[in-house]
Amino acid sequence: GADLYYEASVAGAIPLLRPLRESLAGDQITRVTGIVNGTTNFVLTRMDETGAGFGDALDEATALGYAEADPTADVEGFDAAAKAAILAGLAFHTRVVAADVHREGITEVTAADVASAQAMGCVVKLLAIAEKDGDAVSVRVHPAMIPRSHPLGSVREAYNAVFVEAASAGRLMFYGPGAGGSPTASAVLGDLVAVARNALSGARGAGASDYAELRVRPMGEVVTRYHISLDVADKAGVLMAVASAFADHDVSIRTVRQEGHGDDASLVVVTHTATDASLQAVVEQLRGLDSVRAVASVMRVEGQGAP
Repeated sequence: GADLYYEASVAGAIPLLRPLRESLAGDQITRVTGIVNGTTNFVLTRMDETGAGFGDALDEATALGYAEADPTADVEGFDAAAKAAILAGLAFHTRVVAADVHREGITEVTAADVASAQAMGCVVKLLAIAEKDGDAVSVRVHPAMIPRSHPLGSVREAYNAVFVEAASAGRLMFYGPGAGGSPTASAVLGDLVAVARNALSGARGAGASDYAELRVRPMGEVVTRYHISLDVADKAGVLMAVASAFADHDVSIRTVRQEGHGDDASLVVVTHTATDASLQAVVEQLRGLDSVRAVASVMRVEGQGAP
């Protein structure tokens, strides 16, 4: 066999994969949360800073060279999902492939979503999340609201960052340029130097293993929180009907507020944690209510300290 080096495959110049594979090999990693795609982070940063819509922010990213002519792999989350699979496999010593990763992109994120996050003291990010719970792991990529106070909340522009939580090491943050010629070259050259050193000494690099053989949870089993914005009729009984939809599926409401009046009336609901399947069932029931004109937005809420 031969050594396989791929440090540049996730987060560019950031020394990340080697610490996961070697430095933290004796620890129990419980969760990895990352911003691992520079294009989408640039787009969401512009939407947050300027109030621009997705299309205008993407156009700016393209003009500046942060987005490909065909940005599908980035904005639809394919790139981040492949990287999430690599991170999960290294962190939890189990086999995870891109097809195992629940994937959502940022094309449906609106300026209203970003403004609502700002009102909560949050920011919208495309997150790659890998968690270990008992004998299973969950791996997902999707937009989420996280508190601005979270270490990942301050990651701007095309930068990448990965937040690792481990039993003994605690919380670790890896941050830096995640793409571009020079950062990627730095990581590749680092791997080449490691290969050369091993060749000179007749040694082999530390290998990664997938001995754990953990089950990958379907998204419906994942416990998460939701931020839901509803366009509603401004009349008596609306709040009761909406609350009943949540109660029917055992999903507890954390906060609810009304914005606007008349035809512009909307309800913004933030839930407590529940399985994703339960929350999806709530959304489907809400869509069937006469008093709900539209489910305008559905987004997950992540991070300790989130409202």
